[in-house]
Amino acid sequence: MLKRAADSKFPSLVDRFVSYAKIHTTSVEDSETYPSSERQFDLAKILVEELKAVGLSDAAVDDNCYVTATLPATPGCENVPVIAFIAHMDTYPEVSGENVVPTFHENYQGGDIILPNNDKKILEAENPYLKTCIGETIITADGTTLLGADDKAGIAEILESLTRILENPDFTHGTVKIAFTPDEEVGAGVKHFDVEKFGALVAYTMDGGQRGEVEDETFSADSAIVTFVGRDIHPGYAKDKMVPSVKVAGEFLASLPRDGAPETTEGAEGYIHPINIKGNTSETEVTVLIRDFDVDGLAPKAKMIKEFAEKACQEWPGSSVKIEIKEYYRNMKYDLAKEPRAMDYALEAVKRAGIEPIRGSIRGGTDGSTLSAKGLPTPNIFTGEQDFHGYGEWICVKDMEHATDTLLNIIVVWTEKEK
Repeated sequence: MLKRAADSKFPSLVDRFVSYAKIHTTSVEDSETYPSSERQFDLAKILVEELKAVGLSDAAVDDNCYVTATLPATPGCENVPVIAFIAHMDTYPEVSGENVVPTFHENYQGGDIILPNNDKKILEAENPYLKTCIGETIITADGTTLLGADDKAGIAEILESLTRILENPDFTHGTVKIAFTPDEEVGAGVKHFDVEKFGALVAYTMDGGQRGEVEDETFSADSAIVTFVGRDIHPGYAKDKMVPSVKVAGEFLASLPRDGAPETTEGAEGYIHPINIKGNTSETEVTVLIRDFDVDGLAPKAKMIKEFAEKACQEWPGSSVKIEIKEYYRNMKYDLAKEPRAMDYALEAVKRAGIEPIRGSIRGGTDGSTLSAKGLPTPNIFTGEQDFHGYGEWICVKDMEHATDTLLNIIVVWTEKEK
């Protein structure tokens, strides 16, 4: 696979990743702006300049904080279908992404990883994948923030691939589109993304985990907004009159079974997950996530929520409940099946990188879920990111190198088979 020029003037793959990780790009839940945080433009503007530096002269960022760029086809490859690579710039909002201190653990020899600050450890017992990284370099944060490998590793791998293409002018390829998106972590990453204008046949999000994994399935997702209505009155005169909605909501939450919750499910199992509660005596709103790989599994879970909510109201006469079900995203396997080359060529690319491919499912969603539904089939490719959304997030440098090789092989396979 393509190597760096001996006299390369560009930052290394790891140096790029470290520089991105240090930029504060956390998105914000329930923001009324798009993107949800202005600081995401800080990274976007840097990426525009870096894309231009590696030869993508049309690189730009728009008002929605979408960074896009085009690598034109080499002569003779103009008829190869246009493919794209996508990664998101924001980081998970519930763990700090400010003042990230990337910390290197070289020649890892097994066991727990001690983080420098905050008395935190990455436990080997909870991270069996660590055993595949013996002898390699692992990057973590220092224990006070997340690392941001989700998804700045994907960004770094895309830039590294483009750097190698620039430094190897004999490398032939079709047209390749690039996009870096905001707000993926708050479910709005491609809310305003113009698929038709972007002009790719298929895309790949660089946002997966362990080496070799290519994911073509996500949860189907809805959310339930469950609003309990009570009756407020001065507490000094409340006897036999007050109906505190917050207590009705508490009754509802306490009644939800632990079976079928995120903490008790795995693999292909769906779940019901209350994530937010806000309110007062008069009215209390509970947000509940509904997830299932089979879209037909969503309605029974919504029905269960309704039944438990109504039962809670029965325990508190005078209360009532309103329930709104919002569609979030759907399992992308239904749309990917319409363009099988997207997965077939990705799995072949993993093999060419010397790795056994793993066809996986995401217990969550990606930008690819929505993009696939919009008509742009978008599987998810591994980047190496592990244990994301927490202080113990980590990544193995070797996996980042494998991901870069896989990305380049995807370009090669599409060019060979479609030229």
